[in-house]
Amino acid sequence: MRTIALALAGFMLALVAQPAAAQQKVTLRLHHFLPATSHTQADFLEPWARKVEESAKGRIKVEIYPSMQLGGRAPQLFDQVRDGVVDIVWTLPGYTPGRFPKVEVFELPFVAGTAKATSQAVQAFAEKHLADEFAAVHPILFHVHAAGAFHMNKKPIATLGDLKGLKIRAPTRISNKMLAALGAAPVGMPVPQVPEALSKGVIDGALLPYEVTTALRIHELTDSNTEIAGPRGIYTAVFLLAMNKQRYDGLPDALKAAIDAHSGLETAQWAGAVWEKTEAQARQVAVEAGHAFNRIEGPELLRWQQASQPVIDDWLAEMKGKNIDGAKLLDDARLLVTQHTDGN
Repeated sequence: MRTIALALAGFMLALVAQPAAAQQKVTLRLHHFLPATSHTQADFLEPWARKVEESAKGRIKVEIYPSMQLGGRAPQLFDQVRDGVVDIVWTLPGYTPGRFPKVEVFELPFVAGTAKATSQAVQAFAEKHLADEFAAVHPILFHVHAAGAFHMNKKPIATLGDLKGLKIRAPTRISNKMLAALGAAPVGMPVPQVPEALSKGVIDGALLPYEVTTALRIHELTDSNTEIAGPRGIYTAVFLLAMNKQRYDGLPDALKAAIDAHSGLETAQWAGAVWEKTEAQARQVAVEAGHAFNRIEGPELLRWQQASQPVIDDWLAEMKGKNIDGAKLLDDARLLVTQHTDGN
């Protein structure tokens, strides 16, 4: 009888334990480098977090920590999520130069289209080509911002010759190489450093999308903008929303499914649309601030495209040196941008 009683007790404990495990609740800490007032947090990260929480029926709570509140610098975010210092990060692979060479293909001059089309393209490209490059983390989403423009302080740019010697900020090694090829003096730095660099005259301007300028008040520190005409922008930057691999793998299936439901191509399309909407809103702020606007088009645009071609050639040579078929990656990236542009 004692044996039977013990067995029954063990069985009852197992029954109690199973629902407890099934109802496991987790808190995920999401770290990023922009202010809480940025559109990235207000229009993208917060809605994404709420969607995940709703899909998880309250069993996931996402806590967002902006402005590097959990410590470190923006270029360290990838390692923070890889090492489990935080659970999720939103960052730029390009903040660690040369570490992720394949994904740089979308940052080459005149490859990117609209934010919506190119975000879908880079997500599809990642699913096909980037598993090895990002194997150390669990990628949730790749996306891009709208094609960048020049935001200048007292040094307007209307022609290629106007760039000569100007100190201009860019975010990644590819965009810095492009600036050098165009005759500028590139200054690489994460975007949170740009306002101080402008105010102190460390840089004459910055290569940025409009959407980030309002939260950082960059429109108050610049007085002219130069935009690139045509269906392909002069540059974009690739963003990554990624989760610690062990943290994701250790979740119950139902909670993995809640995250998976807001990952991948459909979420990339949504992110791209968010960036396009906020890009237009932020540009209007520059208009209302009285900025001058220059547009590079026609024969002048051709000069810029020709001057930047060596950046593409150098990247292809680098890929060859790494035994990577860069030409195939470039062709695929361009094709995916075209397909998703036509499909929008």
